[in-house]
Amino acid sequence: MPKSSIAIGGRTVAITGGARGLGLATAKELASRGARVAIGDLDGDLARVEAAALPGPGPHAGHPLDVTDPGSFAAFLHQAAELGPLDVLVNNAGIMPVGPFAREDPLVTRRQIEINLLGVTTGARLALERMLPRRTGHIVNVSSATGRVAVPGEAVYSATKHAVVGFGDALRAELRGTGIEVSTIMPSLAATELAAGMRPPRFVPLVRPEQVARAIAKTLERPRLEVFVPNWGTPLVRMTLALPPNARDKVRHFFRIEEVGGEIDVSRRAPYVERYKRPVAADEHELARD
Repeated sequence: MPKSSIAIGGRTVAITGGARGLGLATAKELASRGARVAIGDLDGDLARVEAAALPGPGPHAGHPLDVTDPGSFAAFLHQAAELGPLDVLVNNAGIMPVGPFAREDPLVTRRQIEINLLGVTTGARLALERMLPRRTGHIVNVSSATGRVAVPGEAVYSATKHAVVGFGDALRAELRGTGIEVSTIMPSLAATELAAGMRPPRFVPLVRPEQVARAIAKTLERPRLEVFVPNWGTPLVRMTLALPPNARDKVRHFFRIEEVGGEIDVSRRAPYVERYKRPVAADEHELARD
């Protein structure tokens, strides 16, 4: 017998990386369905501006958040809980450097792991501290189709997203019977700043942020472990995973997946690269002082 739909209205939702892209689209979608939304973002001022403009009855709020800092994450969830007991955490924050691994700055490698993976595990642990005593809640981790189909030119990004998929699978198994759901969302390349200067695979158009937001909303209403966006790609991904490596290479070549991370419009991508590299520059100063 199918599960009944769980209403989104009235739930308190915290979204990381919520001031732009997929996070902001998700905030708007859930707010329009009656959720109380807390946006967390490294750009706290932008988070406050976007939260103030969210639709629905609210209340909503925006706060600064550095997902690599457990103290910052704990403070954000405490602030989000001022809207009501935490019902949903959407671990959305992430960065996607692109280029050959052999030439990747080790600081950029580390930052991807800190944001894309450790940010997810930190958020989940802190959210569970609030959800387990109430025996209710939903943790939604935004991974990527790259979490199942590795993309050349995105080796570390692929590694972090594969790890998020595995983490969600294991965490769901651990939490069975607790009343807490775990879901992993896996969009293909989305039309956000993160994809600036890149081309999507052949026959796979860029996913609109609103598509991902609706998929997350649907998952909150009817929980599922893994959700691909667009959904029609699910059987293709499952089939590819069952193939031996040489056959997977042929599938990648057919869809020109190697071009996704290999043929980049550097000038168009430059503003995004500059933004995600700023904290790395700060890290370099810290390392120099050490």
